[in-house]
Amino acid sequence: MFQRRRPVRIETERLALRLPLHGDMRAWTALRVTSRAFLTPWEPVWADDHLSQKAFTHRVYWAQRVSRSGTALPLFLVRHDGVLVGAITMDNIRRGPAQSATIGYWIGAPFARQGYMREAIMGLVHHAFTSMDLSRIEAACLPENAASRGVLEKSGFKYEGVAQSYLQISGRWRNHVLYANLRGDRRGRSHAR
Repeated sequence: MFQRRRPVRIETERLALRLPLHGDMRAWTALRVTSRAFLTPWEPVWADDHLSQKAFTHRVYWAQRVSRSGTALPLFLVRHDGVLVGAITMDNIRRGPAQSATIGYWIGAPFARQGYMREAIMGLVHHAFTSMDLSRIEAACLPENAASRGVLEKSGFKYEGVAQSYLQISGRWRNHVLYANLRGDRRGRSHAR
């Protein structure tokens, strides 16, 4: 008998990680606008309609579809007082011999350096390892993004190398440093040099 799964909701000390809802549009748009200068150096170029109602509606439907299919888990980071602080997505979920996924994330400028992203990453990785039976979580960031590298390392990710021309950021192909967190990791601490 087919049983409909409930949407994923991960609770941490200060946050609820949950799928985006149509009612989040105003808060999401305000946070993205407020944080634009803060986020632009680290993200792909925003589409012309990035902040539109139509684009947000597509984002919500996409999140529902990919979470149901098990190919991605796009989650908003909402403080327990209802304030949206950012988002994290576990994407490229691969089953079978790989049992792995990739995470990407952003935090709104007013909430940076307050430990929210570390809390979210650790909550999502725990969920991936315990509830989803994944074995490897990967992440990548620009080499000069010290804050992102720091949060990954503080969240148990280990530096693995450099990927040439990994993503288009600010309109040009950029190298990224690669990190991974393994279930039952025995590699010890390892920081990039």
